[in-house]
Amino acid sequence: MDMPHWNGWGVGSTQHRFQPSSMAGLSAEDVPRLKLKWAFGFPDAARAFAQPTVVGGKIFVGSQRGKVYSLNASTGCTHWEFGAGAPVRSAIVVGQYPGGWAAYFGDQRANVYAVDTATGKALWQARIEDHPAAIITGSPTLVGTTLFVPVSSYEELTATNPRYACCSFRGSLVALDALTGHLLWKRHTIGAEPKPGVANSSGTQRVGPSGAAIWSAPTFDASKHMVYVTTGDNYSDPPTDTSDAILAFRAETGELAWSRQMTQGDAFNIACNTAAQANCPRSKGPDHDFGSSAILVELPSGRRALVGTQKSGVVTALDPDRDGDIIWQTRVGHGGSLGGVQWGAATDQSKLYVAVSDAKLNVVAPGTPGARLSAVDPNFALLLDSTVSGGLHALDLAAGDVVWHTSHPGCHAAPGCSPAQSAAVTAIPGVVFSGGLDGHLRAYSAADGSIIWDVDTKAEYQTVNGVMARGGSIDGPGAVVVGGMLYVGSGSGLFGTMPGNVLLAFSVEGR
Repeated sequence: MDMPHWNGWGVGSTQHRFQPSSMAGLSAEDVPRLKLKWAFGFPDAARAFAQPTVVGGKIFVGSQRGKVYSLNASTGCTHWEFGAGAPVRSAIVVGQYPGGWAAYFGDQRANVYAVDTATGKALWQARIEDHPAAIITGSPTLVGTTLFVPVSSYEELTATNPRYACCSFRGSLVALDALTGHLLWKRHTIGAEPKPGVANSSGTQRVGPSGAAIWSAPTFDASKHMVYVTTGDNYSDPPTDTSDAILAFRAETGELAWSRQMTQGDAFNIACNTAAQANCPRSKGPDHDFGSSAILVELPSGRRALVGTQKSGVVTALDPDRDGDIIWQTRVGHGGSLGGVQWGAATDQSKLYVAVSDAKLNVVAPGTPGARLSAVDPNFALLLDSTVSGGLHALDLAAGDVVWHTSHPGCHAAPGCSPAQSAAVTAIPGVVFSGGLDGHLRAYSAADGSIIWDVDTKAEYQTVNGVMARGGSIDGPGAVVVGGMLYVGSGSGLFGTMPGNVLLAFSVEGR
């Protein structure tokens, strides 16, 4: 681990998404000279939705078809591949294991794996949630020999079936022994178990409370031995006070120490967007999940803050030493189901860098230029609005004031192109990287927000593994910068976005 590395989601358990110079190996002056070095194609995929981890000169990355790959970080050549049997969206975290090192990750069937980083052989596997809709999207967070794993679900989508008894999944945080996979503790984000409620319009009995999934990597507080998670909305009535919230769990026991809710009464599922709306909750909330990890920082005053970025478009700094008291709040976007802050911000300890999605999705007739067929109902298509803009904000970390804001350059009204910037942000000294649904990855000056580098990833690529590949929308994971190279996945293929199946590696030409 002495070599340059990016381990896990936020390059550390405080989830800063900031890579220092010694690890980045890339200066602000280098960035405009970045050129494509190699491309790796994910077979039979429409989404490059897993962020790569780089440790020991190797890349570890999951894929939509359930394969986890170990690649040479310099050349992209494959060392090994591991078949999980289900899509692997979570970023991988690497840690010491008796006799070597292990790669830890979760899949879309709520299984957690430990794999030998040298050989790709399974060390152990554990199923941590029996609900049929349970998935793991957030990266596990490794602290010593304890692995903290967040659990989410796709039950919001299952609820579109009027005959489905919506809804019974509850989000949870699970602590595992990293050496054996043994369960240490499990705590649900909603204390009350789901109970039968009133029937929907199709006569199917509804269930609740439910939801409050954890979509993102947990944040660890070493000084207080706390684990912080952010939660999503409720799926069914009644709404709870731990949805759309930041929760603090005691690391040793999983006891809930405190919670701070940001949006009340937010019970929502995808049925609310269908004609029947049979399983749409009565409260029909705004769908203002937290999809991004909380960021633990120390302010210039010496006071600490826990910063949450929400789909509501509001950024909130809490005091983790005063049971989550609010320090400041700043609105950066309008918010919505695909709005506000989707997948994460970055900080360099003086400023917080926040990208805004605020994507607008229109339902149109199949065959409309730029539209993509709905995964829910093939009788209609989805078209992203090319005029609704996202942008990148820099906030003063101490007070939350906007230091600068750079609007998206625009899609020039291209059908189906969205200027939303929903991917997680990444920072190195002097530079901020933000990817967009338009397929562009841009580098911004951390000082004033000017764009210093812009690459359009929507292209077909000759890949090192011989797989036909092309880029598309950049969504979910952000760029990873390690040892003078930048890595980013391109392709989304969901909710009207552009599909793609490629991992791209950039370096300064001649290095």
